[in-house]
Amino acid sequence: MQQQKISMRGITKVFATDEMETHALRGIDLDIFAGDFVSICGPSGCGKSTLLSLLGLLDMPTAGSYQIEGQEVSGLSLSEAAFIRNEKIGFIFQSFNLIDELTVFDNIALPLRYRRQSMAKAEINDRVMACLKTVDMSHRAGHRPNQLSGGQQQRIAIARALVGNPALLLVDEPTGNLDSKNGDAVMDMLSELNSNGTTLCMVTHDPRYADMASRKLHLLDGRILDADGTPVRQEAALRQAAGQ
Repeated sequence: MQQQKISMRGITKVFATDEMETHALRGIDLDIFAGDFVSICGPSGCGKSTLLSLLGLLDMPTAGSYQIEGQEVSGLSLSEAAFIRNEKIGFIFQSFNLIDELTVFDNIALPLRYRRQSMAKAEINDRVMACLKTVDMSHRAGHRPNQLSGGQQQRIAIARALVGNPALLLVDEPTGNLDSKNGDAVMDMLSELNSNGTTLCMVTHDPRYADMASRKLHLLDGRILDADGTPVRQEAALRQAAGQ
């Protein structure tokens, strides 16, 4: 049976002001297993960004249970969430989010230097160089992000996301700032990483890239469905019953 990386049950998110309440997510049930490549699509305003923020512990749900590798994380404090996020989650953003003042090497090493338990310099060096090799950017270790093309910057962002050996890689519109050639190259790289065992959850508006995932989900009005409209809860139950 595959290891369960992510389990969400009854997740809701409500944004409230004095005048109104906005229900961004409504009873989300979502399971992600080791080796999955999940794509999430949906119209603007359907809750994709909110869901990704909750998955990445950048925000907390209004109600519901969220477990990462069996650990309940829905009620953590901000500091506790930051430690778990650093250790369990890797992020790849549309806008790369690299720091121009740091070298490529130091950008990738940054998550390791904020670990709860300090890491030896040699181990950090080995991990960074291994990730640079994975994305074919070893020759750019001493460069700064603003010396690289958009496609190269996204490769560095992928290396930074991988360096902590995360339980889950969250990918937010990874090709949004790239031309089609570089976008295809980045998606091919993500697909290869998944083939080698990396677990991914990707939000994308591009149906071509969504089709590269092994599981396609659709978000509509704060509810998440399979591509055929089946509630995710049913799909997860069927997988578990089949021993997958």
